[in-house]
Amino acid sequence: MARYDVVVIGAGLGGLTAGAILAREGRKVLLIERGNSVGGAASSYKAGDLFIEASLHKTSGPEDARDLKHLALTRAGVLDKVEWVSTGSVFEVRGGPLREPFMLPANFAAAREALTQRFPDARDGIASILHEMERLADAAGTLAREGRFRNTLENLDALKAALPEIHDWDLSLAQKFDAAFGGNEAVKCALAGNLWHYHDDPASLWWIFFATAQGGYLQSGGRYVKTGSQRLSSALARTILRSEGCAIALRRVATGIGVDAQGRANSVTHIAKAGGDPQTDEADCIVSNAAPGVAAALLPEAEGSRLSASYAGRKSSVSLFALTLGLSCKPDAIGLTSYSTQLLPEWMASLADYAKGSALFADEPAARMPPFSIVNYSAIDSGVPVSPFIVSVVGTDRLANWEGMERSVYTAKRGRWRDAIVAHLDGIYPGLQAAAVASSFNTASSMVSYLNAPDGAAYGFAPNPPDASHTQSRSPQTVIDRLYLASSYAGYGGYNGAIQAGQACADTIIGAG
Repeated sequence: MARYDVVVIGAGLGGLTAGAILAREGRKVLLIERGNSVGGAASSYKAGDLFIEASLHKTSGPEDARDLKHLALTRAGVLDKVEWVSTGSVFEVRGGPLREPFMLPANFAAAREALTQRFPDARDGIASILHEMERLADAAGTLAREGRFRNTLENLDALKAALPEIHDWDLSLAQKFDAAFGGNEAVKCALAGNLWHYHDDPASLWWIFFATAQGGYLQSGGRYVKTGSQRLSSALARTILRSEGCAIALRRVATGIGVDAQGRANSVTHIAKAGGDPQTDEADCIVSNAAPGVAAALLPEAEGSRLSASYAGRKSSVSLFALTLGLSCKPDAIGLTSYSTQLLPEWMASLADYAKGSALFADEPAARMPPFSIVNYSAIDSGVPVSPFIVSVVGTDRLANWEGMERSVYTAKRGRWRDAIVAHLDGIYPGLQAAAVASSFNTASSMVSYLNAPDGAAYGFAPNPPDASHTQSRSPQTVIDRLYLASSYAGYGGYNGAIQAGQACADTIIGAG
């Protein structure tokens, strides 16, 4: 039995960030990971000749000191250990209520000009919405740079104090956009065509969260980690491994979190992924890089029930599907030129229709396709292999669409949806179907098995507006003494959310002494 200052269960971005910061602060850290490598969703790998990016297609630019990741990655010692490649515009959006494609520039002034030129009748609403987004992004970035911002819900009072002129703190994105744009659905889709980055329903997506996150792209621009997100995860892991007294145990599965007589978390028992070889390591505190329910299942019954009860009523975020295609020709040869293109189907008459897309996978593929994004890695200096040329097709999904099927039935249905999506894309980019020489299709069900995420939740808890159901702020602190969270469940989803949660977890532990 070994003893550490901190044992971290799970090597996703939150756990890696917390572990790296704590290791650099002189804490003796053990990180336990059930997979063959670190990273979780922040992984990139090859399946045969096909390069697969597990999740990262774009994040806001961390080199900007106002970016919500800047301080955390600096403290973890990795900001300059990877190359952050600009992705150009925020996105191109096509289809739905837009008659012609629209490119949203990665700059507030340029975005205001482009939107106003395209939608002159919405000039006042555009100016108002972008002004508020810019103020929120700047205030959150300033607080984060000063080490006083963890996430929008926990630091809402600080944001309100910094922005007394803003009043719509509890509105949904739909409510805010309706007030600004009325029935002009085209401008709404031009501003939020990438809704899947955050949620699948503007009626239940918190406006403040969207404004802060989307504002980060407009403020700092989009970035991709050159050669893939694995580079960032591996850099964080190296920080831990190079710190005295720290270790990472791969292919080890946590089977229990022990507590002392006072109910304080104090140990982790784990076994080899292949089975056997049980080991128990003691620690002053335990960090879970997983959903609260996963941590609850590892605790003794009384403590596990108490932890679960403290999160009762919280809704899980949406899940995702991801279709990776390998093309035999450069994507621009078939008309795919943008790095990030949001494809809205013809049946979408409004931004609100986005909410209908996630349920389509419950049925067989037909004329209706869901809204989704297509990412073209060849459009930038991504460092991604070009044999074959990689594009990713990503959108929202629900675990309920795939549950209760025998494996063969699930595989066959997934194959039919893959073929239908490729055929649909061929109608937009003629030649794509013939050029597709390799593919990999992951669904919400894949998210459960790959990430050990309940409901296949991609972003932790749903980013709903705050209300009476939020009985506990989004925080790394749990009701179990010396047990902390370092994942999107301690804040908000996405790369910013997970990395911020890791930093907040590290700071909570450091502050506890």
